Amino acid sequence: MTNEKWVAGRVGVMPTEQDPRWAAVLARDSAFDGKFVYAVKTTGVYCRPSCPSRLAKAKNVDFYPTNEDAQRAGFRACQRCRPNDVSPVDQHAAVIAEACRRIEGSETLPTLAALAAALGMSPYYFHRLFKSVTGLSPKAYGAAHRARRVREQLSEGKNTVTEVIYGAGFNSNSRFYETSNEMLGMTPSAFRNGGSDADIRFAVGECSLGSILVACSSKGVCAILLGDDPAALARDLQDHFPKANLIGGDADFESLVAKVVGFVDAPALGLDLPLDIRGTAFQQRVWQALREIPVGETVSYAEIARRVGEPRSVRAVAQACGANNIAVAIPCHRVVKNDGALSGYRWGVERKRALLDKEAQA
Repeated sequence: MTNEKWVAGRVGVMPTEQDPRWAAVLARDSAFDGKFVYAVKTTGVYCRPSCPSRLAKAKNVDFYPTNEDAQRAGFRACQRCRPNDVSPVDQHAAVIAEACRRIEGSETLPTLAALAAALGMSPYYFHRLFKSVTGLSPKAYGAAHRARRVREQLSEGKNTVTEVIYGAGFNSNSRFYETSNEMLGMTPSAFRNGGSDADIRFAVGECSLGSILVACSSKGVCAILLGDDPAALARDLQDHFPKANLIGGDADFESLVAKVVGFVDAPALGLDLPLDIRGTAFQQRVWQALREIPVGETVSYAEIARRVGEPRSVRAVAQACGANNIAVAIPCHRVVKNDGALSGYRWGVERKRALLDKEAQA
């Protein structure tokens, strides 16, 4: 059976080694729960793909798009995996979504104990579940959310810096300024003014993919841009930081560019650089998930959405990949379509293919 037939919702077809649903059942992959069920003709029951029961023989299994389709065919629900109930994955996602709402709706970050108690869990289990679903600890998620609020309010320019600080949930100016450089990469006033008076060093080099621009703030690498025209890359950087002091890199800085170029041409070398990552809480979760993809491997947009706890946000994941300003160090090129085909890449699909080919060889 082909993938096309599967998507079209054909039922009652004998599974084969080529059927992606059978592979999901063999792996007991909970990511496919809710997408289809499989029925065992010898027992008369149907199960969700992640069912822990002993696997049936392939020749005795049929697939159905929904529970109702399996029931109409005469099968009854498995009493072990309970496919008619909400799946554990969806239950966990709902719990963490509620936790995120509580964090985002609180003036001050709730304690781990308070969040866990409100959701009926132990602090240890809640912390482990939250991090497994979002990729961040509750404290880190809260910090990312506060950082987004600060950036948004500073950009709007409607309130004073002090009002923004307290409006984002900081209890004092001193507590905010302890983390402001890490959060913004510059002072709040400089951020509000489009990077005014902030020093950003940059240099342009050449690599096998064309021109490459590397830029650093005081916090770390804030941009790695790829293209064909060095002047266009410099203009792109200026658009991001219209009032910053853009300073051409010296010999020491150019050695950093050489390090990035070396990684592009030889991915096995690895790339360990301090990064100045700026984005929404969701974008940061996506980018962190991207950084966890090993060299030489790819994952789908849907899989990244599942890893960050938002399985229905595939489009938002793609948008977060497109918003990434730090090529190769945040490897959005390692994300592909469900069928393995290459999709859009901010710096061109051909560069994406070249990067993946190099990493596969490495």
